[in-house]
Amino acid sequence: MSYFDALLIVSFGGPESREDVIPFLENVLRGKNVPRERMLEVAEHYYHFEGRSPINDQNRALIEALRPVAKVPIYWGNRNWHPLLASTLAQMRADGVRRAIAFTTSAFGSYSGCRQYLENIASARAAVGEGAPEIVKIPPFSGHPLFVEAMAARVRDALARLPGARVVFTAHSVPVAMAEASPYVQQLEQACRSVAQAGGAREWKLVYQSRSGAPGQPWLGPDVCDELRGDAARRDTVIAPIGFLSDHMEVLYDLDTEARAVCDGLGIRMVRAETVGTHPAMIRMIADLIEQEPQACAAACCPAPRRP
Repeated sequence: MSYFDALLIVSFGGPESREDVIPFLENVLRGKNVPRERMLEVAEHYYHFEGRSPINDQNRALIEALRPVAKVPIYWGNRNWHPLLASTLAQMRADGVRRAIAFTTSAFGSYSGCRQYLENIASARAAVGEGAPEIVKIPPFSGHPLFVEAMAARVRDALARLPGARVVFTAHSVPVAMAEASPYVQQLEQACRSVAQAGGAREWKLVYQSRSGAPGQPWLGPDVCDELRGDAARRDTVIAPIGFLSDHMEVLYDLDTEARAVCDGLGIRMVRAETVGTHPAMIRMIADLIEQEPQACAAACCPAPRRP
C-alpha cells in the first residue's frame, strides 16, 4: 500500500529550442554571482546542439518506464524550465492530489542537489496557495544498493569496450563552501568506491566538471580535463558521470565534446559510461521508495553557503 496518492518527478529542467536558451539560463543564474560573459559562453554549449537539452526527453522516458510500476499518477515539474513546478502543483491540486512523494533527479546531498529542491517545492506550494498538495521529498539516495547496481552495470559495460581501463568518475563541481556544509564529497567518495568494486574497476579516481561562478571563488577539483592532461602515462580511460542521473548538457558537452577532444588530442582511448537513466535497477529503486514512508531530510541539511 502506498502512503501517497501521486508521484512527483522534480528536475532541473532544460531548454528545448534555441529561443529557450537565454531565458532558461537567466532562470538558472538568477541571484547568483555569475558574469554574463560566462552565461553566454554556456549558451554556446546549448547552441552546439540546436538549443535542445536532453534532460526533458530523459525525464519523459523515466516517467514512461515508471508508469507500469508506480501504482499512482505521475506528475513532473522543473526548477528552471517548463513544465515549471508551480504549474504542476496547481494541476495536482485541481486533480485532487493531497499528498505526493517527490523524486528529485539528484542522488547526492548538497545545497543545489537537495536543500534547494526543498526550497523550490515550498515556494511552489506557496504560489499555489490553499489546497496545494503536501509534498514529501525522498532524501538523497546515493548509497541505495539499486543505485549502486545500476551505475556499476554502466561501468561494466564501458569496461567491456575498453578492458583494463582506469575509471574516472565525474560529478558536478560546487563551491568548496557548499561542499563543506553538506555530505556531498563523502557521499560521492563512498558511491565511487562501491560502484568501482561492484563494476570491476581496478583503478579509479573522483574528479569534477562543469564549474561556474566567479573566477576567484574556490570550487571542488580537480577538473576532468585537467586530470586527463596530467595523465603522463596516457592510459585508457572510462569516464563515468556518477553525479548525473541522466545526460544533462554538462554530460553531452563537457564530457562527450570537450573531454573527448582532450583525449583525442593526447592519444588517450576513452569510453564514456552511460548515466543510470532508466536502467531497470533504477526503476525498481524508485518503485520501492514510493511504497515507503521516507525519512524526511534533517531541518538543517545541506544549507546554502554563506556569500563571500
